[in-house]
Amino acid sequence: MSETSARLLALLSLLQARRDWPGQLLADRLEVSPRTVRRDVDRLRDLGYPVRATKGPDGGYRLDAGADLPPLLFDDDQAIAVAVALQTATTTVTGIEEGALRALATVRQVMPARLRQRVDALQVTTVDRYANRRTTVDSEQLIAIGTAVRANEVLRFDYAAPRAAEEEWVPPRKVEPHHLVTWGGRWYLVGWDLDRNDWRTFRVDRMTPKTPTGPRFTPRELPAPDVATYISSKFRGQDRNPCRGEAILQAKASDIAQWAGHGAVVEELTPTSCRLALSGWSWTGLAATFGMFECDLEFVGPQELKDAATQLAARYREAAS
Repeated sequence: MSETSARLLALLSLLQARRDWPGQLLADRLEVSPRTVRRDVDRLRDLGYPVRATKGPDGGYRLDAGADLPPLLFDDDQAIAVAVALQTATTTVTGIEEGALRALATVRQVMPARLRQRVDALQVTTVDRYANRRTTVDSEQLIAIGTAVRANEVLRFDYAAPRAAEEEWVPPRKVEPHHLVTWGGRWYLVGWDLDRNDWRTFRVDRMTPKTPTGPRFTPRELPAPDVATYISSKFRGQDRNPCRGEAILQAKASDIAQWAGHGAVVEELTPTSCRLALSGWSWTGLAATFGMFECDLEFVGPQELKDAATQLAARYREAAS
């Protein structure tokens, strides 16, 4: 029984690690037969895990999203990362304080003693270097706007303009939302304003989304190569570093935004990935800055940044040897 339980945990860990697994490869990794893999998959399904069989030359399995969140399996590094993220999650997003506290208590309760001691020793107090200009936004507000962006649905919202009189009534804005980004500690929505027939940038902390959303639309082309270039042009003059590059990070935009610093542009691509644009005084320094985020990444460009990353990797390999 203990051997079967250990194998089920190992199988669950593998299914969480990547999207699709060929059946034979799973069998090889677990050192069992494909028939045993099929039985173990059935056991996971009985426990509520939505494991779906995939078609193809080899056949395989995928852990799908389900109606309820099943128990998850973390390795030691992931568990520590989750605990640290939960302690710092409220820096730029409000409305999640109680949920973050309960989640941290749940994670800590099931941790092995060796990890619990490490987490208890890491009591984080966030001191925000951009506190004088950083604003917090409600989590439900971010979810509503992000959903409209991904669904390509017209968004209606009240917007509190900084110079508007309190008694002055302003009609709701109607916008085709294109990108949700952060810049200098603030969240912004980049969208096409249907009333003004032009691109606009809105501070999310001044927005109050209305329901329901409007009709679906076909995304327009930005007046720039990408959203990072567009946002940088809107705030030109605030960033005087000579080198600027971009990378795709396999991490949540809200997590990266906490540490990206002033002048960074963070664009949410999916719920678990984002595009990050940074500037630096040199290409090598910029490549090293991207490497400080503990997640998988892919450099977008320019080529000078990729060349600097290659040189830096070789330098680190030689130093480590």
